[in-house]
Amino acid sequence: MKYGIVIFPGKELQDRANSLRKRYDPKYALIPPHLTLVSEFEANNEEIKEISKKLEQVAGHFQSIALNILKISTFQPVNNVVYLKVEHTSDLEDLHIELTSSLGLEKPQYSFVPHITIGQQLTNDEHLDMYSSLRMHSFKHEETVDRFHLLYELENGSWTVYETFRLGKEK
Repeated sequence: MKYGIVIFPGKELQDRANSLRKRYDPKYALIPPHLTLVSEFEANNEEIKEISKKLEQVAGHFQSIALNILKISTFQPVNNVVYLKVEHTSDLEDLHIELTSSLGLEKPQYSFVPHITIGQQLTNDEHLDMYSSLRMHSFKHEETVDRFHLLYELENGSWTVYETFRLGKEK
């Protein structure tokens, strides 16, 4: 089964992101706006029990984390993806690294770039239109998050929470 680890931002930012995702993100109905900490990986039922224990330990090593949205950005020319750029802090980087290493996952294909996708699988014209109009708007937003989520993919391609891990709650 496919799993992934994400942070869900607060309702205000989710609503703002979703207002754009409805039109520009074909995965809008499959998963809420999120910041991916660990991209999808495969695990069976036995492995996921061990993974959950490791994630609980990792969560205990971190306190709440600030999410600061700076602006609209894009992965173009690599991908026609438009996203809300999240400030790359040492807390986010350290959490990403510890999660990846504790799970023994291979090095990801792309570098860790904290972001919340608002448009993907766009044609070149759609990308240019969306990015050109949105980059003129201010998208400053600050909030603090205190948890991350282990998700799994359902048969219909949607993602749902398997387990939630609160930061700073070491047992």
